[in-house]
Amino acid sequence: MVDITHKGITLRTAVAQAIVRVGSEETLTAIKEDRVPKGNVLAMAKAAGFLGVKKTPALLPDCHPLPIEYTAVEYEFKEFELHIHMTVKTLYKTGVEVEAMHGASVVALTIYDMLKPIDKAVSIHEIKLLKKTGGKSSNNKRLSRKIKAAVVVCSDSISRGEKEDRAGKTIEAELRQHGLEEIDYQIIPDEADQIKTVLDRSLNSGTQLIIYTGGTGLSPRDVTPDTLAPLIERRIPGMEEAIRSYGQNRTPYAMLSRSLVGTIGKSLVMALPGSTKGAQESMQAVFPAALHLFNVMRGERED
Repeated sequence: MVDITHKGITLRTAVAQAIVRVGSEETLTAIKEDRVPKGNVLAMAKAAGFLGVKKTPALLPDCHPLPIEYTAVEYEFKEFELHIHMTVKTLYKTGVEVEAMHGASVVALTIYDMLKPIDKAVSIHEIKLLKKTGGKSSNNKRLSRKIKAAVVVCSDSISRGEKEDRAGKTIEAELRQHGLEEIDYQIIPDEADQIKTVLDRSLNSGTQLIIYTGGTGLSPRDVTPDTLAPLIERRIPGMEEAIRSYGQNRTPYAMLSRSLVGTIGKSLVMALPGSTKGAQESMQAVFPAALHLFNVMRGERED
């Protein structure tokens, strides 16, 4: 199965459709009046659909087992057709599109099985996804991407050429993956005056997103958050909490990080861990949703 351990939990919703076509309006009338010999078609098919949703990962090898938080079936009678809408919701790392389509198909098959003794022309059509929400694909639509960014690596050893930077390059790659193109990249030692100088230069050049990596730990030379904290105008605790919570679910050492996030004017400033894994997980925790901040600061209404 696809690795989804890097994904965060969000509300996922999917609505799927299936259409059962009959040979006569009398068949639909028999369903409405509960005169089908095999029993109550709508109730039986609804129950079967619920089971179909729950059994999806047992039958489709690549589907992840996940908690089903809500399932609903709605019917709509049309001329010679019964339309089935299956809604499925979960709070999880991956979507429920296949579960919804599988459930809709089981509803349709159950209806087919119950109607075939009285209507030889019954058939199933158009099993498809109508709508899905949740996850990055849903949240990406209105995010700002015309943003000038800076990635600043704070490390004594890397600035001396003794080690190769990986964390900064990982952050840069994550930003490009989310559609950002104008990214300044530089390496400085763990010196408070240089951290301030880079910040001033970035702000003066109109850089809207400034990400420091390194210096967020507890060693004597880790001074990045200490230097930036007095300069931050508005802290964003939610982003800081999201970063630490995401990391803590993956390593117990995340609680030792002093990651910092806040704004100066209309620029977002972040101080992230200097380890490659810590930097990557921090980015995964808050991006691309963090880009919505620039919509908000431009005065756009939040949905």
